[in-house]
Amino acid sequence: MTDVVDRQRGVRSPRHPRTVAAVRSAGSRRAIFLLVIVAMLLTVGLGAMLSASSVVSLKADSGQFALFTKQVMWVALGVAALVVTSLVPYRVWQKYAPLMFMLTLVGLVVTVAVGSTRGGATRWIVVGPVTVQVAEFAKFSTLALLAAVLTKKGVLLRSLGHVLAPVAAILGSVSLLLLAQPDFGNVMLIVAPAFVMLFASAVPVRFVLGLAGLGGAAMAAMAMAAPYRKARLLSFLDPFADAQNSGLQAVQSMVALGTGGLFGVGLGQSRARWSWLPNAHTDFIFAIIGEETGFAGATVVIMLFALLAVVGVSIAYRAPDMFGRLFAIGIVSWFTIQAIVNIGGVVAILPITGVPLPFISSGGNAMLVNLAAVGVLVNIARSSRSRVVEPANAS
Repeated sequence: MTDVVDRQRGVRSPRHPRTVAAVRSAGSRRAIFLLVIVAMLLTVGLGAMLSASSVVSLKADSGQFALFTKQVMWVALGVAALVVTSLVPYRVWQKYAPLMFMLTLVGLVVTVAVGSTRGGATRWIVVGPVTVQVAEFAKFSTLALLAAVLTKKGVLLRSLGHVLAPVAAILGSVSLLLLAQPDFGNVMLIVAPAFVMLFASAVPVRFVLGLAGLGGAAMAAMAMAAPYRKARLLSFLDPFADAQNSGLQAVQSMVALGTGGLFGVGLGQSRARWSWLPNAHTDFIFAIIGEETGFAGATVVIMLFALLAVVGVSIAYRAPDMFGRLFAIGIVSWFTIQAIVNIGGVVAILPITGVPLPFISSGGNAMLVNLAAVGVLVNIARSSRSRVVEPANAS
């Protein structure tokens, strides 16, 4: 007979083997549902990349399908990473989280010191044909370490000192190194999911709200401190005031979306990709999707991300332990917040931050890490347990 833990009372009660099998089966179904959603997002992304990247590839004299072929390769590598991480017991990440985080910090230091500079930002380490953006790996390692620390602290988290010290050390160190690049967008994509994890942990709500207020004020101050970030923020309020400069991307994005109408201009028929919309295959690929498939296609993409969030939260809720729950919440929040920030910038309801759309935008490192993180969610889902305690005399 297998026991189940009553998380409310901290006791065990017997569970019938058939119930164990049913719980595992439910976890497998959630894992399959998650994989189907991700597969649909990847399909949409490759279709959009085939159209959006063709003009950029032609201008680079590398062939119409050069960037698309590269994206297919990264998707294949990402799927391989997903398979591996889905087979690795998720508690391994708890054990090695400190080491991964330290390696991440070293990588960020190397990036700032000798990294490749593009567009005024030093965010890449180039080794021969390989380009590494350590910031993408920082998301995974930071959230893993935070989940491990919060789990280890347990009831000590009811003391502000036990919350403030590790959170400040972890988030502060990685944020400072990212800002040195500068990479404000990824700072936000690490800090925001971290606070969702704090809310899901044993940290009192008043502590979370207080820290969130301080963190929000600090990020607002940093956003206004840099001239280019300030220009983006102000142009978001009225992009048409400087439509040829700071408001160019937002204006052209809205034009592309408006052109798409209800059902779009047709697959591969985008006009915005012809140099009208900068970064059409990366940060603004959602505008190309909206132009070619219309409001209907854009809505499908949004619904897929909403379903991803729902399934991810369900997996986190049924995780076997606190580390699994917090890490799953962190990963799901990372995907969800990044999608909201990207789409919000494209439709001009949020400032443009330069972050890609998960599973869809061009970007090899991001694709690899994102799919590896999905594999972790799959492993947590397959390890899930029932949250309901059965009577002792269950038969």
